[in-house]
Amino acid sequence: MASNWRQVTIGDLCDAGLAELQTGPFGSQLHASDYASAGVPVVPTEAIRGRRIEHSGLAKVGAEKATQLSRHRLHEGDILFARRGVQATGRTAIVRDAESGFLCGTGAIRLRIEPTRSTVHPPFVSHVLADPSSIRWFKTHAIGATMPNLNEGIIRAFAFRLPPLEEQCAIAQVLDALDDKIELNRRMSETLDAMARALFKSWFVDFEPVIAKVVGRDPGLPRPLADLFPERLADSERGAIPYGWSVCEFGDVGRHLRGKEAPLQSPDVEYWHYSIPAFDDGQAPKVELGGLIKSQKSRVPDGVVLLSKLNPEIERVWLVDVHSGERSVCSTEFLVLSPRPPFGRSYLYCLARSGPFRRDLEGLVTGTSKSHQRAQVNAILDLPVVRPDDALLAQFERLAEPLLERVLASRRESRALAAMRDALLPKLVSGELRVPEAEKLVGSAT
Repeated sequence: MASNWRQVTIGDLCDAGLAELQTGPFGSQLHASDYASAGVPVVPTEAIRGRRIEHSGLAKVGAEKATQLSRHRLHEGDILFARRGVQATGRTAIVRDAESGFLCGTGAIRLRIEPTRSTVHPPFVSHVLADPSSIRWFKTHAIGATMPNLNEGIIRAFAFRLPPLEEQCAIAQVLDALDDKIELNRRMSETLDAMARALFKSWFVDFEPVIAKVVGRDPGLPRPLADLFPERLADSERGAIPYGWSVCEFGDVGRHLRGKEAPLQSPDVEYWHYSIPAFDDGQAPKVELGGLIKSQKSRVPDGVVLLSKLNPEIERVWLVDVHSGERSVCSTEFLVLSPRPPFGRSYLYCLARSGPFRRDLEGLVTGTSKSHQRAQVNAILDLPVVRPDDALLAQFERLAEPLLERVLASRRESRALAAMRDALLPKLVSGELRVPEAEKLVGSAT
């Protein structure tokens, strides 16, 4: 560590007037009845992940309630701590311009670096807090075994090394370059995924090309492709479907693979672990030694789709990316599904994410506990689904599979970039690696 770096705690920064901590509103200040369909977004614990705020599904409050909670308004550069929950405790996010004006939720604590006394760079502190060793520190010091909690006192006690401001900015810039590329990949993946699912919905849910023919409109497709769609609808047990198509069972589309593995019996072997928490944390499988995976798991071969039977109202459908030589396992809460020809992986994936299938799946729920409701495997495989013509299945796969392959390629690149960031971060924030050397490594990767 350079001689001009100093050891500080967050409490030191607060006592010096450089920062302040503010816990989110108490439950008595924000009730379920306060939420509205439109208004100011509120950031809950589960939206804080990977140094960013997940926007999808944010609850909102009206202008009057937002004014009452004005002390909890977020500013660009604020840092949010997820303060409770086994998985969430220790996660942080930095507030960007797009989230300025949002409200801190009841499950978060806000750290604000005072901008008028700029000897501390918020993005640098945010990167320090995102270091896996920092997250482990917060998890270790959280209060409560079943529901870990952070408080302002714990956060104040967190210590780290603080270089001069200029170097803080340079370190953050290097790490931001990797995060920006990862975020760009994430957005591109979402767009490509949405394109494949939109095509599936148009052809196999809304039957748009067939409807166009029925009403005498041009389907808007190349003639050879348009000719593959029937010109009328017919009745079926699934309602009106294109003439000549049929109804089959979901198990006819995807074969349920039942191979099991006990990683604990191979304690020194590295496994790619596709768990429920890993799915929820950005669909990033964790590499773990078998000795750390205590329970029996399902084997995950290449080319499969994972479908969660746990709490089906939460959509967990995972297009996995298994490479040759990797030993991959998943939670037994997932069904491991391999497409049955003539169905392809893209069709199976999009079907499992389609609106009608999701509604049918939710209707299969058993169990009284909200957190442990499940659909039975055989009931899932027996669900009736529409069976299109083989030629159309082939055309869909031809168009959709390249989109989803690009999604997987983007995720692979992001995993490599994240691994580089996680390797560089502790070396940079400790002074072991200087910025010029790190810039060369990042430049070659981005």
